[in-house]
Amino acid sequence: MTAMKIALLSPKGPLYRHRGGIFKKSLRYQPLTLTTLAALVPAELEAEIELYDEGIQEVPDVLDADLIGMTVITGTARRAYELADRFRAQERTVVLGGPHVTLLPEEAAGHADAVVVGYAEDTWPELLRDFRRGKLRREYRQAPDFSLERADMPFARRELFDRGRFLTQAVFEATRACAHDCEFCVAPSAWGRKQFQKPVGWVVEDIRRVGDRRILFVDLNLISDKAYARELFSALIPLGVRWFGLSTVLIAHDPELMQLMARSGCRGLLLGLETITPSGLQETGKTFNGSVDYARLIADLHELGIAIQGCFVFGLDHDTPDVFDATVEFAIDTGIDLPRFAVLTPFPGTPLHRRLEQQDRILTRDWELYDGQHVVFRPLHMSPQQLAAGHERAWKNVYRYGAIARRLWKARAFEPLALAANLGYRFYAHHLHSFYTCDWHLSLAPPVSAKGPLETRGKPVCG
Repeated sequence: MTAMKIALLSPKGPLYRHRGGIFKKSLRYQPLTLTTLAALVPAELEAEIELYDEGIQEVPDVLDADLIGMTVITGTARRAYELADRFRAQERTVVLGGPHVTLLPEEAAGHADAVVVGYAEDTWPELLRDFRRGKLRREYRQAPDFSLERADMPFARRELFDRGRFLTQAVFEATRACAHDCEFCVAPSAWGRKQFQKPVGWVVEDIRRVGDRRILFVDLNLISDKAYARELFSALIPLGVRWFGLSTVLIAHDPELMQLMARSGCRGLLLGLETITPSGLQETGKTFNGSVDYARLIADLHELGIAIQGCFVFGLDHDTPDVFDATVEFAIDTGIDLPRFAVLTPFPGTPLHRRLEQQDRILTRDWELYDGQHVVFRPLHMSPQQLAAGHERAWKNVYRYGAIARRLWKARAFEPLALAANLGYRFYAHHLHSFYTCDWHLSLAPPVSAKGPLETRGKPVCG
């Protein structure tokens, strides 16, 4: 029996791509999805596996593979379908999975021989065995009794990528999903609110195997289950690692857990602050954020030596044109180490998408524009052009040299890495107009005077 040849692909998006992205060198960390799928290939198939990440490399026009699998998010769906159609025309079997496919399986099925809905730990090996037997089904769906609490779970095959092509390959996952139900979030719509947890001993062994001292957790909410978080953080202390991850602001209500997090090696947290407007939190379904004094939490984390990447979203129904400058000033005054801004995006399958669709406010269903940086809906208290222009202005203003200095001084972040990260984001802020243009809005927008609030003068309205 000949060995099965499998190619696993991650299609490109506007930011991370081998050529034509914002950064000349990819600042991408090594994705876990493809290396995990490679590890899940049954040993008895004796498969030859090739991985392709369009964030760091070109995908050949012709792939020598029996089966091609792609992981798809909404922003890469159009590219994924383009590649899938090309390879199917070459009589290759194509399988699609990932968040977008889980949310819109019928759409994806039009471009694939099979789709995987939900997590793939059980269904991917089953699919491959079916394919070997010539019994491939059109759809494979996550079982209701799915669990990650298994001692025989294989470790991601990180060696299948050239580690030098990424900022780091020390990327880990302890848990999946989040208990909260934010209106705009893909996670509860795609996978539900039950958190799945890997055994802490397994996570520790994975970290030991990789051997790096600076590591990244990609879990959506590491503190969702506080008992599990305590067990994990305690187990990290002997490893002597410095780690970065994601948390909700609810960590503010448990100072002991926050201190344990710092002792375990936490040196940076991404926090979904979303908005500085209480009515905006109500609107998103993230009312629990309103129980936290952001400024106090930021100061407490800085006191523990933990840097903050604070994420805000623009375009909420309560947002008016003054929200951009007010948010920038808040980020500067509180010393947020790395502020990050996104445009509210109604991803398909989310409550937000359903609400805006019912209100006839969706402007386009070109999934390539659903990347958190384009305006794809009609805001309530400003025009799409004002939202796009204000978003870009916020990026530029918060990463002015003077603003960087004020924030880092307030945060007492004097390490070269902090300055380098800020300069990287400054570069990003000043190149948004080249990559996240809104020229597709020209057909929708009313005429704007060149002397009006949005300068046009022959260039795209939002560019």
